[in-house]
Amino acid sequence: MHSQQIRSTFLDFFTARGHELVRSSPLVPDDPTLLLANAGMNQFKPYYLGESPAPYPRAVSVQKCARTSDIENVGRTARHGTFFEMLGNFSFGDYFKQETIAYAYELVTRDFGLDPERLWATVYLDDDESIRCWEKVGIPTSRIQRLGKEDNFWSMGVPGPCGPNSELYYDRGPAFGRDGGPAVNDERYMEIWNLVFMQFGRGEGEGKTDYPILGELPMKGIDTGMGLERLALLLQDVENVCQTDLLAPTLHTVQELAGRGYPGSGAEKVSFQVVTEHARAMSFLIADGVLPGNEGRGYVLRRLMRRAVRHGRLLGIDGPVLPAVTGSVIANLGTAWPELAEQADLIEQITRAEEESFGRTLRQGAKLLDAAVRRAKEENSGTLSGETAFELHDTFGFPVELTLESAHDAGLAVDEDRFKALLAAQQQRAKSGGKAKTAAALRRQEAYRELVARHGRTEFLGYERTTAEGTVLAVLDEGSPVAAASAGQQIELILDATPFYAERGGQVGDTGELRTADGTVLEITDTRNGLPGFHVHTARVVEGEIRSGQTVEAAVDAVRRSSVARSHSATHVLHAVVREVLGKHAVQHGSLVDDGRLRFDFVHFSALSQSQLEEIEARVNQRVLADPEVRVWHADRAEAERAGALALFGEKYEDTVRIVDIGDFSRELCGGTHVAHGAQVGAVRLAGDVSVGANLRRIEAWTGFEALASADRERQLLRELAGLLGSRPEDAVGALRKRLELLARAQGEVERMRGAELTALAAGLAEKADAVPGGLLVATRVEGVTAQELRQLASTAAVRIASGAGIVVLGTAHEGKAMLASAVGARLRERGIEAREVLSEAAAVIGGGAGGKGALASAGGRHADRLGDALSLARAAAATVLGRSTR
Repeated sequence: MHSQQIRSTFLDFFTARGHELVRSSPLVPDDPTLLLANAGMNQFKPYYLGESPAPYPRAVSVQKCARTSDIENVGRTARHGTFFEMLGNFSFGDYFKQETIAYAYELVTRDFGLDPERLWATVYLDDDESIRCWEKVGIPTSRIQRLGKEDNFWSMGVPGPCGPNSELYYDRGPAFGRDGGPAVNDERYMEIWNLVFMQFGRGEGEGKTDYPILGELPMKGIDTGMGLERLALLLQDVENVCQTDLLAPTLHTVQELAGRGYPGSGAEKVSFQVVTEHARAMSFLIADGVLPGNEGRGYVLRRLMRRAVRHGRLLGIDGPVLPAVTGSVIANLGTAWPELAEQADLIEQITRAEEESFGRTLRQGAKLLDAAVRRAKEENSGTLSGETAFELHDTFGFPVELTLESAHDAGLAVDEDRFKALLAAQQQRAKSGGKAKTAAALRRQEAYRELVARHGRTEFLGYERTTAEGTVLAVLDEGSPVAAASAGQQIELILDATPFYAERGGQVGDTGELRTADGTVLEITDTRNGLPGFHVHTARVVEGEIRSGQTVEAAVDAVRRSSVARSHSATHVLHAVVREVLGKHAVQHGSLVDDGRLRFDFVHFSALSQSQLEEIEARVNQRVLADPEVRVWHADRAEAERAGALALFGEKYEDTVRIVDIGDFSRELCGGTHVAHGAQVGAVRLAGDVSVGANLRRIEAWTGFEALASADRERQLLRELAGLLGSRPEDAVGALRKRLELLARAQGEVERMRGAELTALAAGLAEKADAVPGGLLVATRVEGVTAQELRQLASTAAVRIASGAGIVVLGTAHEGKAMLASAVGARLRERGIEAREVLSEAAAVIGGGAGGKGALASAGGRHADRLGDALSLARAAAATVLGRSTR
């Protein structure tokens, strides 16, 4: 059964049984506790937590998921992957265990045709109800096993819904291992479906098992997940997931690149599967807006890409690997997942650029590693330190496997225990910091959830007006509800209705003030979403006392709101123009929409030229000053996409979306505030562009009155410059150019005179050279010269010594530091004498080291008071060298 048929069979089965078909959410979740979407239930989490009511009682989806917890197992087992498609059905207070188990058995045996005699189930230790349900549909007790909390009890990892789960397994036969069921062998008995019964509450705790189970939930839920890849493996009767139709074309591409067939076993087989599997994962991540980086999601992607490149090199693939293998993923899966085809150019460019960058990293790391290996061999230690291996890994991104291989080839061991200890310490620091932040965020969210459950969402009135009356639902101090707050306190305030826009989509939150009838005044310094659609106002009590239940008059800072709206509309126009000028790949990847200014991040692979910036600025202003209408309308997500509306990276959208059209050139999904007509934006002035990461650029701009103010600032600067030059502002450039030409000529004359002075000084030094056995020697201190001039003097003086068998050593003190330079004549160089050997001991005296090679060397150090001693040592060293040259 082809994978597309598996998807459609699964979805048809559940939609026929009243389940709402819900599209996959992006891999980048709108959830601070998750790095990437890792389960089908992620997008339904607010329904299970009670943050919002479910719009349907039951649902079905095929969810894109990414997990790297098993990354080391990729290629070593038949089933593990870093990306997978999760087939899932869900119930929100509707059906429970009996129906779930009956659905699962019917679907896998009837529609997918799996042999009922080879099905096994596991249940939680005391879940007798699930055992009865499995027995009722046809699985005998002998093929049902009870497992503990770690295997068959599920939670989100944080306080919230939890419950026992039951897993359905398929026996692949004795060729895959010994019998005894899933409790004995999970390679032979492959898990295909996990059925989670959410019926309890979970308390605070650590890990997968160390937490208390609280009472039963008022609304029980069902969350199931079946991996498409594992099911395809069984239905297509192949050995591992890379041989299913989901990945087989990519595996074939890897074979073509490697110039040989897929082996039956061994390290090569692992490398084939790693490149194949990671190609799909990186393609989907990039298509959903993730870019390679050094932390968070970007690090996950970069790790996958570098791991794939490394295994490609192990297969002997010298040329580019990533563009070809991700191209095969797009060709194979671009119909089922259109975002792959839509982002094909971006995926190709990102993977090519990252592979080239990694190539440079490997070359740099190889040089550092070679130097470390040389030092270890010189010291006869026999071991490369764990610190060196960790620095290469952590600072330069050099794979530790390559460090181990290179050290082994050089006959050295690596202190792996020390490396692992350093790595574990770093991971623990990151984990501890992350846990503290997550715990604080979870405490606040728990308070918000309770308020949402009690009062519902915030009614936002700000699209129509900037003042409104509201009721205080709660006063929060450090996330905890309090009865009241008085003058001077910083608090959070929850209202039933508000005109204040909460920060989202790059647009900053509104500010303003609240007043009560009895004279209490609060300054609102920020507004944000504590939960989706639940506004939290950050406030300072200016006067009086604020209490829950009070009625307040809320007034947004209307002038600031208008300025922010101008920036938001300008951002939409800028996005459209950037894609016109640079190409469709230049999609928005984050923004800041603020009072009179904006920051716009977008995907691009090089710095913008001045002409491109000027063209973008000109087109943006042409568009806004043509005064296009700004129109807001609503539609379901599918209709909006058919109409060409752009959905932006990192944003979560409801089924019904808000679309903002600006003229006929910009159409984006957007919940922000905007001007009514383009001309209300006013002027837009670009400040330039900078790099903010690999393949990511940032344009900053001023809008409206701030754009005019920036022009005023530049005009004032021009006036001041013209005044200094004694010209009119319009003539200032020409006047400055003339001054610079005069200055350059004068500088050239000064340099010529200084050069003649140094040449004469060098000639004088050469004339005073002392005759010593083997040649002539100059060793003296000079004053008033820079480091460059000191080297020039030494070199010129050595050339001036007629015999060509002279050594010159000069020293000076400059800006509190000691400097030395040495030069040797041509005849001495023919005898293999290096200028650097004259300075080795002297350099140490002044606290530095000698550098340079051949006829010229130099040294510098912080001990200017030891310059005399250093020169004496250098003179003695030079005399020794000259004496040795005659033997």
